[in-house]
Amino acid sequence: MSQDIELPPIVLTLAGSDPTGGAGIQADILTLASMGCHPLSVITAVTVQDTRGVQDFMTLDGEWVLDQARAVLEDMPVAAFKVGMIGSVDNVMAIAELAADYPDIPLIYDPVLASGRGDELSRDELVHVLRDVLLPQVTVLTPNSMEARRLAANDEDDEDSITLADCAKRLTRLGCDYVFITGTHEATRDVENRLYDRSGEVRVDTWPRLAGSFHGSGCTLASAVAGLIARGLAVPEAVKEAQDYTWQALRYGFRPGMGQYIPDRLFWANDTAEPEEGQQAADKDQDAKR
Repeated sequence: MSQDIELPPIVLTLAGSDPTGGAGIQADILTLASMGCHPLSVITAVTVQDTRGVQDFMTLDGEWVLDQARAVLEDMPVAAFKVGMIGSVDNVMAIAELAADYPDIPLIYDPVLASGRGDELSRDELVHVLRDVLLPQVTVLTPNSMEARRLAANDEDDEDSITLADCAKRLTRLGCDYVFITGTHEATRDVENRLYDRSGEVRVDTWPRLAGSFHGSGCTLASAVAGLIARGLAVPEAVKEAQDYTWQALRYGFRPGMGQYIPDRLFWANDTAEPEEGQQAADKDQDAKR
């Protein structure tokens, strides 16, 4: 094969494995591939879960995480890092060491602190270490509003009382270049997503709130941001395009099990009926009969 063929942008994702394919590193791989990128994958944790929630997880040793990443980084040119579930302080330290060794590679971090159902996936100690060693190296942080408050809160704070603007201010002061806070957990009619940098709010985007509960929406959004940055878009434009992609993936989401919907990350390639006429409507009819 000719060596003149242009390489697709290569993105290294470090995340936990989700056997449902709805979230975690499987979601990252699907999303990055749909962005026209070649995904490299480093496993940080193995989970026991279904579409209803996480039953258990086991983190890999930090040295294993580092060895996986260094093997591919020494072999291929990587345009962006995407980090999801980390799972342990040991792994935070390993990923922070890796990021420090490759400071020119943008790092997009989706701080997975709980599952979509609310299952705890991190401890307070891990959050403190994140603030100290990893957040200062993050290009784009993509928390939902609950994660933003938890990461930004001081010990004496009531997390519920912190405004999202204050969260963003604190998180950028810790070193994040951009903080992109999603508003799906806020009590608003539409979903309001806000991008901040160290000077304040950069953009706000409003999206119609979709019915249902989704598994892997945050992974999809962060991976899309990483893929678009790897393709050369500036952060504000990458964030806007990633939201559109994710909203469409959720709109065409399907429910393969008894729990949450899974985004259809290949909606653009499938001959898919409008959601109202397709899987979501069928699922609602089935639920009504139970």
